[in-house]
Amino acid sequence: MTAVKMMFLAMKEEMMWKRGGIEAMGTFAMVFIGCGSVALERSSLEISIAFGAIVALVILAIGRWSGAHINPAVSIAFWYRGDLSSNDTIAHVLGQLIGALVAGVLLNGAGPTVKNTSWYNLIGIEVLITFLLMASILWIIRQTEQWLPIAVVVGSTVALLAFFFGAYTGASMNPARTFGPNLVSGDVAIIPVYFICTIIGALLAVLVEKAIASTSE
Repeated sequence: MTAVKMMFLAMKEEMMWKRGGIEAMGTFAMVFIGCGSVALERSSLEISIAFGAIVALVILAIGRWSGAHINPAVSIAFWYRGDLSSNDTIAHVLGQLIGALVAGVLLNGAGPTVKNTSWYNLIGIEVLITFLLMASILWIIRQTEQWLPIAVVVGSTVALLAFFFGAYTGASMNPARTFGPNLVSGDVAIIPVYFICTIIGALLAVLVEKAIASTSE
């Protein structure tokens, strides 16, 4: 391997972990503000707006550098779509989980995801709303590359889904959002369920997108 190639690979790896660090900061902000509003026992509307607003602000702040996924399910879906390398996906997901965990520690486990329905309903709802979230992301990035409309659409989708479904499953849509606060609070049994459901929902959105694209060719 030539010195130039080694230098290029080292720079590429450095950028990969920098993007992971940026994702950590964005996910930290999302969990800290969103779950902080839950901890403060704000109304469902206020909590929904808090989550939607912070997601939109984070997209505007870091989107150009890391994509502002701030969600392992979204990063894994983009990997499956072919938009993210395996190494970048690992860096993104690790960063997101670390950021969420730090936020959970600072909140002392306050605002964890809470299950207020049956397991069957929880699974169905989390798959559905993560599917809808990912579908909104895939739709808007097909329409524009400008970060402002992307932030508005994705943030609004998060807020609406959180408002309508938060009372039943916490409207997580994001494994990191559940991982940090629930790990610190000790309510860890539901963490794997939310990981699986949200990832399935996001992957289903990509599969539907591919199916629609193939039929229109």
